[in-house]
Amino acid sequence: MDYKKIIRVIAILVIAYFVGYGLAMASHTEKSSETTNQPVEQGIDHESNWGLGFGKDGQPPTGNATPDELKQKDTYYIGDTSKKVIYLTFDAGYENGNTEPILEALKKHNAHGTFFVVGNYIKTSPELVKKMVAEGHTVGNHTLTHPNMSKISTMEAFKKEIGELENMYKECTGKDMIKFYRPPQGKYSEENLKMAQELGYKTFFWSLAYVDWYQDKQPSKEQAFDKLLKRIHPGAIVLLHSTSKTNGQILDELLTKWEEMGYTFGNLEDLVK
Repeated sequence: MDYKKIIRVIAILVIAYFVGYGLAMASHTEKSSETTNQPVEQGIDHESNWGLGFGKDGQPPTGNATPDELKQKDTYYIGDTSKKVIYLTFDAGYENGNTEPILEALKKHNAHGTFFVVGNYIKTSPELVKKMVAEGHTVGNHTLTHPNMSKISTMEAFKKEIGELENMYKECTGKDMIKFYRPPQGKYSEENLKMAQELGYKTFFWSLAYVDWYQDKQPSKEQAFDKLLKRIHPGAIVLLHSTSKTNGQILDELLTKWEEMGYTFGNLEDLVK
């Protein structure tokens, strides 16, 4: 029996398994973070990644849970689907020069944005945070350190991530932070949503996003428009990353195109009244 040959075969099979597993996990992560074209199983799970299922272009997607289920936890992913209103939100983990053009585009279109920031952003870019506030935008809570919040099971640990960012924001702006929360990477649990609710927070997911966060693999203008124009829908809560060079370059034109489609831009504060 040729044992060396058998060992080589086993080694090849093991390597193939782990390569395939890695690709599968990468694919799953990308799909759960953006959108899919397939229906998603609904219901608030113990631990989940926020995900969407799209049908026809221009129609609202389904989410992991229904709007009514989520509303019981003061959680939202979409607004009134009978009105052509868009809610613009930006996740801001760090600053790399793209926030200024985003703010300029918002100002030009008199559009309100909600920026979900982390501790690093406030620490390194306090003047931009102050500018967001001065120009009438909302700054929301994206946690202190951007962890997987679904792994946090105690109120003490949850409150630390939320509360310490609140303190940083108040030190920076002199104002109390509005109690709007977005779970990092869309990872959440039912317990998390309850904890946020107990702390007086509204939690926001999204109904439209695209893969815009890889710095070395930025989408082209055409790729961005293909997703963001086709899939826009009434009541959309749009998630864009402020780190995206593409978003900084296209936002003015994107907002113009959405306006030409009959959309206006709303404020998350109005959505939760």
